[in-house]
Amino acid sequence: MIAQRKDDHVRLAVEQQQQHSGRNQFDEISFVHHALAGLDRPDVSLATTFAGLSWPVPLYINAMTGGSERTGAINRDLGIAARETGVPIASGSMSAYFKDPDCAETFSVLRKENPDGFVMANVNATASVDKARRAIDLLRANALQIHLNTVQETVMPEGDRSFASWAPQIEKIAAGVDVPVIVKEVGFGLSRETVRLLEGLGVRIADLGGRGGTDFARIENGRRELADYACLNGWGQSTAACLLDARDAPIPVLASGGVRHPLDVARALALGAGGVGVSGTFLRTLLDDGVTALIARIRTWLDQLAALQTLLGAHTPAALTHCDLLIHGELRDFCADRGIDTGSLARRSSSPDVRHEMTGNTR
Repeated sequence: MIAQRKDDHVRLAVEQQQQHSGRNQFDEISFVHHALAGLDRPDVSLATTFAGLSWPVPLYINAMTGGSERTGAINRDLGIAARETGVPIASGSMSAYFKDPDCAETFSVLRKENPDGFVMANVNATASVDKARRAIDLLRANALQIHLNTVQETVMPEGDRSFASWAPQIEKIAAGVDVPVIVKEVGFGLSRETVRLLEGLGVRIADLGGRGGTDFARIENGRRELADYACLNGWGQSTAACLLDARDAPIPVLASGGVRHPLDVARALALGAGGVGVSGTFLRTLLDDGVTALIARIRTWLDQLAALQTLLGAHTPAALTHCDLLIHGELRDFCADRGIDTGSLARRSSSPDVRHEMTGNTR
Protein backbone atom coordinates (compact mmCIF):
# COMPACT_ATOMS: atom_id res chain seq x y z
CA MET A 1 0.00 0.00 0.00
CA ILE A 2 2.73 2.49 0.98
CA ALA A 3 4.94 1.46 -1.94
CA GLN A 4 2.05 1.97 -4.37
CA ARG A 5 1.35 5.41 -2.89
CA LYS A 6 5.01 6.41 -3.33
CA ASP A 7 4.95 5.27 -6.95
CA ASP A 8 1.68 7.16 -7.50
CA HIS A 9 3.28 10.32 -6.11
CA VAL A 10 6.15 10.08 -8.59
CA ARG A 11 3.81 9.45 -11.52
CA LEU A 12 1.47 12.30 -10.63
CA ALA A 13 4.33 14.71 -9.89
CA VAL A 14 5.84 14.08 -13.32
CA GLU A 15 2.43 14.57 -14.95
CA GLN A 16 2.18 17.95 -13.20
CA GLN A 17 5.59 18.93 -14.51
CA GLN A 18 4.45 18.08 -18.04
CA GLN A 19 1.27 20.13 -17.67
CA HIS A 20 2.80 23.12 -15.87
CA SER A 21 2.12 26.51 -17.46
CA GLY A 22 5.73 27.55 -16.93
CA ARG A 23 4.96 30.72 -14.97
CA ASN A 24 4.96 31.46 -11.27
CA GLN A 25 5.63 34.41 -8.96
CA PHE A 26 9.39 34.27 -9.43
CA ASP A 27 8.55 35.96 -12.76
CA GLU A 28 7.36 38.97 -10.78
CA ILE A 29 10.91 39.63 -9.50
CA SER A 30 13.50 41.33 -11.70
CA PHE A 31 17.03 42.59 -11.11
CA VAL A 32 17.89 46.21 -11.84
CA HIS A 33 20.66 46.04 -14.43
CA HIS A 34 23.79 48.06 -13.63
CA ALA A 35 26.02 47.88 -16.69
CA LEU A 36 29.33 48.34 -14.83
CA ALA A 37 28.60 46.13 -11.83
CA GLY A 38 30.30 43.05 -13.24
CA LEU A 39 33.23 41.12 -11.77
CA ASP A 40 35.96 38.84 -13.07
CA ARG A 41 34.66 35.26 -13.15
CA PRO A 42 37.61 33.77 -11.17
CA ASP A 43 36.69 36.08 -8.28
CA VAL A 44 33.23 34.53 -7.89
CA SER A 45 32.52 31.75 -5.37
CA LEU A 46 29.40 29.59 -5.09
CA ALA A 47 30.10 28.64 -1.47
CA THR A 48 27.37 29.44 1.04
CA THR A 49 27.33 29.49 4.84
CA PHE A 50 24.27 29.64 7.10
CA ALA A 51 23.33 28.35 10.56
CA GLY A 52 26.88 27.13 11.05
CA LEU A 53 26.73 24.95 7.91
CA SER A 54 29.05 25.39 4.95
CA TRP A 55 28.01 24.10 1.53
CA PRO A 56 30.20 24.27 -1.60
CA VAL A 57 27.19 25.44 -3.63
CA PRO A 58 23.86 27.07 -2.73
CA LEU A 59 21.81 24.51 -4.67
CA TYR A 60 20.45 21.23 -3.27
CA ILE A 61 18.32 18.31 -4.41
CA ASN A 62 15.29 18.49 -2.17
CA ALA A 63 13.16 15.70 -0.71
CA MET A 64 11.44 13.50 -3.27
CA THR A 65 10.84 9.84 -2.67
CA GLY A 66 11.73 6.39 -1.31
CA GLY A 67 9.90 3.31 -0.04
CA SER A 68 9.45 1.16 -3.16
CA GLU A 69 11.66 -0.66 -5.65
CA ARG A 70 11.12 2.00 -8.28
CA THR A 71 11.72 4.94 -5.95
CA GLY A 72 14.82 3.23 -4.61
CA ALA A 73 16.22 3.23 -8.14
CA ILE A 74 15.38 6.92 -8.42
CA ASN A 75 17.18 7.63 -5.14
CA ARG A 76 20.21 5.70 -6.35
CA ASP A 77 20.48 7.95 -9.39
CA LEU A 78 19.84 11.08 -7.33
CA GLY A 79 22.64 10.03 -4.98
CA ILE A 80 24.98 9.58 -7.93
CA ALA A 81 24.04 13.01 -9.29
CA ALA A 82 24.68 14.61 -5.89
CA ARG A 83 28.07 12.92 -5.62
CA GLU A 84 29.15 13.98 -9.09
CA THR A 85 28.07 17.61 -8.71
CA GLY A 86 28.72 18.26 -5.00
CA VAL A 87 25.18 19.42 -4.26
CA PRO A 88 23.58 18.49 -0.91
CA ILE A 89 20.60 16.13 -1.07
CA ALA A 90 17.56 15.26 1.04
CA SER A 91 15.70 11.97 1.18
CA GLY A 92 11.98 11.70 0.77
CA SER A 93 9.77 11.06 3.78
CA MET A 94 11.09 8.01 5.64
CA SER A 95 7.70 7.01 7.07
CA ALA A 96 7.71 3.95 4.82
CA TYR A 97 10.95 2.77 6.44
CA PHE A 98 9.44 2.99 9.92
CA LYS A 99 6.50 0.84 8.82
CA ASP A 100 8.56 -1.61 6.77
CA PRO A 101 12.29 -1.80 7.63
CA ASP A 102 12.79 -4.01 4.57
CA CYS A 103 12.62 -0.87 2.40
CA ALA A 104 15.57 0.72 4.21
CA GLU A 105 17.86 0.36 1.21
CA THR A 106 15.56 2.53 -0.92
CA PHE A 107 16.67 5.39 1.34
CA SER A 108 20.17 4.38 2.44
CA VAL A 109 21.23 4.15 -1.21
CA LEU A 110 21.49 7.96 -1.09
CA ARG A 111 24.41 7.64 1.33
CA LYS A 112 25.83 4.54 -0.34
CA GLU A 113 26.19 6.39 -3.65
CA ASN A 114 27.22 9.66 -2.01
CA PRO A 115 29.47 8.65 0.90
CA ASP A 116 31.09 12.04 1.51
CA GLY A 117 28.26 14.40 0.60
CA PHE A 118 25.83 16.43 2.69
CA VAL A 119 22.73 14.28 3.18
CA MET A 120 19.49 15.20 4.95
CA ALA A 121 17.10 12.62 6.39
CA ASN A 122 13.38 13.42 6.28
CA VAL A 123 10.59 12.59 8.76
CA ASN A 124 7.11 13.90 9.46
CA ALA A 125 6.10 16.01 12.42
CA THR A 126 4.51 13.05 14.21
CA ALA A 127 7.71 11.01 14.30
CA SER A 128 9.03 10.07 17.72
CA VAL A 129 12.49 11.17 18.78
CA ASP A 130 13.58 7.53 18.47
CA LYS A 131 12.36 7.35 14.87
CA ALA A 132 14.10 10.62 14.05
CA ARG A 133 17.34 9.20 15.40
CA ARG A 134 16.85 5.99 13.41
CA ALA A 135 16.39 8.01 10.22
CA ILE A 136 19.55 9.99 10.92
CA ASP A 137 21.51 6.83 11.69
CA LEU A 138 20.33 5.01 8.55
CA LEU A 139 21.60 7.78 6.28
CA ARG A 140 24.45 8.95 8.50
CA ALA A 141 22.66 12.24 7.91
CA ASN A 142 24.25 15.65 8.36
CA ALA A 143 20.87 17.25 9.10
CA LEU A 144 17.25 16.29 9.67
CA GLN A 145 14.31 17.65 7.71
CA ILE A 146 10.89 17.60 9.34
CA HIS A 147 8.23 18.17 6.72
CA LEU A 148 4.94 19.98 7.26
CA ASN A 149 2.10 18.89 5.00
CA THR A 150 -1.24 19.61 6.67
CA VAL A 151 -2.86 20.48 3.33
CA GLN A 152 -1.64 17.26 1.73
CA GLU A 153 -2.78 15.20 4.72
CA THR A 154 -6.21 16.86 4.56
CA VAL A 155 -6.72 15.81 0.94
CA MET A 156 -5.00 12.39 1.24
CA PRO A 157 -7.69 9.71 1.58
CA GLU A 158 -5.71 7.93 4.31
CA GLY A 159 -4.12 11.11 5.72
CA ASP A 160 -3.83 12.45 9.25
CA ARG A 161 -6.59 14.64 10.64
CA SER A 162 -4.98 15.67 13.95
CA PHE A 163 -2.39 18.45 13.81
CA ALA A 164 -2.35 20.04 17.28
CA SER A 165 0.53 17.85 18.48
CA TRP A 166 2.87 18.76 15.64
CA ALA A 167 4.53 21.84 17.17
CA PRO A 168 5.24 20.19 20.56
CA GLN A 169 6.64 17.12 18.78
CA ILE A 170 8.93 19.23 16.61
CA GLU A 171 10.29 20.81 19.78
CA LYS A 172 10.98 17.36 21.25
CA ILE A 173 12.76 16.19 18.10
CA ALA A 174 14.85 19.36 17.85
CA ALA A 175 16.00 18.88 21.45
CA GLY A 176 16.55 15.16 21.07
CA VAL A 177 18.80 14.83 18.00
CA ASP A 178 22.44 15.76 17.47
CA VAL A 179 22.19 17.28 13.99
CA PRO A 180 20.63 20.57 12.84
CA VAL A 181 16.86 20.40 12.36
CA ILE A 182 15.33 21.92 9.23
CA VAL A 183 11.56 22.27 9.06
CA LYS A 184 10.19 22.41 5.53
CA GLU A 185 6.82 22.86 3.96
CA VAL A 186 6.01 20.53 1.06
CA GLY A 187 4.70 23.24 -1.26
CA PHE A 188 2.23 25.51 0.53
CA GLY A 189 4.69 27.93 2.12
CA LEU A 190 5.79 29.07 5.57
CA SER A 191 4.51 32.42 6.80
CA ARG A 192 6.70 34.76 8.86
CA GLU A 193 4.60 33.86 11.90
CA THR A 194 5.33 30.17 11.39
CA VAL A 195 9.05 30.79 10.99
CA ARG A 196 9.10 32.74 14.25
CA LEU A 197 7.25 29.89 15.97
CA LEU A 198 9.79 27.39 14.63
CA GLU A 199 12.66 29.41 16.06
CA GLY A 200 11.01 29.18 19.47
CA LEU A 201 10.76 25.40 19.08
CA GLY A 202 14.52 25.06 18.66
CA VAL A 203 14.52 24.66 14.88
CA ARG A 204 17.77 25.84 13.28
CA ILE A 205 16.62 26.41 9.68
CA ALA A 206 13.31 26.88 7.85
CA ASP A 207 12.82 25.62 4.29
CA LEU A 208 9.99 27.82 3.06
CA GLY A 209 8.69 25.27 0.53
CA GLY A 210 6.24 27.55 -1.24
CA ARG A 211 3.62 27.19 -3.94
CA GLY A 212 4.80 27.10 -7.53
CA GLY A 213 6.21 23.63 -7.98
CA THR A 214 4.64 20.25 -7.28
CA ASP A 215 1.14 20.68 -5.82
CA PHE A 216 0.55 17.82 -3.39
CA ALA A 217 -3.08 18.80 -2.89
CA ARG A 218 -3.63 18.11 -6.59
CA ILE A 219 -1.66 14.89 -6.36
CA GLU A 220 -3.72 13.57 -3.47
CA ASN A 221 -6.94 14.76 -5.07
CA GLY A 222 -5.94 12.72 -8.13
CA ARG A 223 -5.86 9.66 -5.86
CA ARG A 224 -9.41 10.28 -4.57
CA GLU A 225 -12.24 8.42 -6.26
CA LEU A 226 -14.35 11.57 -6.70
CA ALA A 227 -11.49 14.11 -6.90
CA ASP A 228 -13.63 16.27 -4.63
CA TYR A 229 -10.92 18.50 -3.11
CA ALA A 230 -10.15 20.58 -6.20
CA CYS A 231 -10.96 23.68 -4.13
CA LEU A 232 -7.52 23.35 -2.50
CA ASN A 233 -5.57 23.35 -5.76
CA GLY A 234 -3.14 26.29 -5.61
CA TRP A 235 -3.44 26.72 -1.82
CA GLY A 236 -0.80 28.68 0.07
CA GLN A 237 1.88 31.29 -0.59
CA SER A 238 4.42 31.17 -3.39
CA THR A 239 8.09 30.68 -2.59
CA ALA A 240 8.80 34.25 -3.71
CA ALA A 241 6.08 35.57 -1.38
CA CYS A 242 7.42 33.51 1.53
CA LEU A 243 10.93 34.88 1.00
CA LEU A 244 9.66 38.44 1.10
CA ASP A 245 7.52 37.67 4.13
CA ALA A 246 10.50 36.16 5.97
CA ARG A 247 13.07 38.88 5.24
CA ASP A 248 13.53 39.56 8.96
CA ALA A 249 13.26 35.94 10.04
CA PRO A 250 15.01 35.00 13.31
CA ILE A 251 16.56 31.89 11.72
CA PRO A 252 18.14 31.30 8.30
CA VAL A 253 15.80 30.24 5.53
CA LEU A 254 16.10 27.98 2.52
CA ALA A 255 13.94 28.35 -0.57
CA SER A 256 12.23 25.58 -2.50
CA GLY A 257 9.11 25.21 -4.60
CA GLY A 258 8.78 26.24 -8.23
CA VAL A 259 12.49 26.78 -8.93
CA ARG A 260 12.73 26.32 -12.70
CA HIS A 261 16.16 27.60 -13.74
CA PRO A 262 19.31 29.36 -12.47
CA LEU A 263 17.69 32.80 -12.62
CA ASP A 264 15.11 31.62 -10.07
CA VAL A 265 17.99 30.42 -7.89
CA ALA A 266 19.59 33.86 -8.09
CA ARG A 267 16.27 35.55 -7.32
CA ALA A 268 15.77 33.38 -4.23
CA LEU A 269 19.31 34.02 -3.01
CA ALA A 270 18.85 37.75 -3.57
CA LEU A 271 15.79 37.60 -1.31
CA GLY A 272 17.85 36.07 1.49
CA ALA A 273 17.79 32.31 1.03
CA GLY A 274 20.90 30.52 2.29
CA GLY A 275 20.35 27.79 -0.30
CA VAL A 276 17.81 26.81 -2.94
CA GLY A 277 16.20 23.39 -3.32
CA VAL A 278 14.91 21.75 -6.49
CA SER A 279 12.76 18.62 -6.81
CA GLY A 280 10.28 18.39 -9.69
CA THR A 281 12.48 19.89 -12.40
CA PHE A 282 15.34 17.53 -11.59
CA LEU A 283 13.02 14.53 -11.24
CA ARG A 284 11.60 15.06 -14.71
CA THR A 285 15.10 15.38 -16.18
CA LEU A 286 16.14 12.14 -14.50
CA LEU A 287 13.10 10.16 -15.59
CA ASP A 288 13.05 11.54 -19.14
CA ASP A 289 16.76 11.49 -19.94
CA GLY A 290 18.66 9.57 -17.25
CA VAL A 291 21.25 10.29 -14.60
CA THR A 292 23.94 11.49 -17.04
CA ALA A 293 21.57 14.19 -18.28
CA LEU A 294 20.69 15.20 -14.72
CA ILE A 295 24.37 15.56 -13.82
CA ALA A 296 24.92 17.70 -16.90
CA ARG A 297 21.89 19.84 -16.07
CA ILE A 298 23.00 20.49 -12.49
CA ARG A 299 26.49 21.42 -13.68
CA THR A 300 24.97 23.79 -16.23
CA TRP A 301 22.82 25.41 -13.53
CA LEU A 302 25.86 25.94 -11.31
CA ASP A 303 27.85 27.39 -14.19
CA GLN A 304 25.02 29.76 -15.10
CA LEU A 305 24.52 30.79 -11.47
CA ALA A 306 28.20 31.75 -11.30
CA ALA A 307 27.72 33.68 -14.54
CA LEU A 308 24.76 35.56 -13.05
CA GLN A 309 26.78 36.44 -9.94
CA THR A 310 29.57 37.70 -12.21
CA LEU A 311 27.11 39.85 -14.16
CA LEU A 312 25.45 41.21 -11.03
CA GLY A 313 28.67 41.95 -9.13
CA ALA A 314 28.13 39.38 -6.38
CA HIS A 315 31.32 37.65 -5.22
CA THR A 316 29.26 35.13 -3.23
CA PRO A 317 25.64 33.95 -3.15
CA ALA A 318 25.06 35.99 0.02
CA ALA A 319 26.25 39.12 -1.79
CA LEU A 320 23.22 38.85 -4.09
CA THR A 321 21.21 40.28 -1.16
CA HIS A 322 22.77 43.67 -2.01
CA CYS A 323 21.51 43.65 -5.59
CA ASP A 324 18.59 45.90 -6.49
CA LEU A 325 15.28 44.13 -7.10
CA LEU A 326 11.95 45.22 -8.55
CA ILE A 327 8.75 43.49 -7.38
CA HIS A 328 5.79 43.44 -9.77
CA GLY A 329 2.18 42.30 -10.13
CA GLU A 330 0.34 40.20 -7.56
CA LEU A 331 3.54 39.71 -5.61
CA ARG A 332 3.72 43.45 -5.06
CA ASP A 333 0.09 43.41 -3.91
CA PHE A 334 0.94 40.64 -1.44
CA CYS A 335 3.76 42.76 -0.04
CA ALA A 336 1.50 45.77 0.33
CA ASP A 337 -1.06 43.74 2.26
CA ARG A 338 1.61 42.21 4.52
CA GLY A 339 3.33 45.56 5.19
CA ILE A 340 6.53 44.73 3.30
CA ASP A 341 8.52 47.65 1.88
CA THR A 342 9.42 46.76 -1.69
CA GLY A 343 10.86 50.18 -2.50
CA SER A 344 13.91 49.60 -0.33
CA LEU A 345 14.72 46.48 -2.36
CA ALA A 346 15.11 48.62 -5.47
CA ARG A 347 17.74 50.86 -3.84
CA ARG A 348 19.95 48.41 -1.95
CA SER A 349 23.09 49.04 -3.98
CA SER A 350 22.98 52.76 -3.11
CA SER A 351 24.48 52.10 0.32
CA PRO A 352 28.02 53.50 0.52
CA ASP A 353 29.16 50.26 2.18
CA VAL A 354 27.68 47.93 -0.40
CA ARG A 355 30.85 47.30 -2.40
CA HIS A 356 32.71 46.34 0.75
CA GLU A 357 29.88 44.12 1.91
CA MET A 358 29.62 42.34 -1.43
CA THR A 359 33.01 40.76 -0.87
CA GLY A 360 31.32 37.94 0.97
CA ASN A 361 29.49 38.59 4.24
CA THR A 362 26.85 35.97 5.09
CA ARG A 363 23.88 36.12 7.39
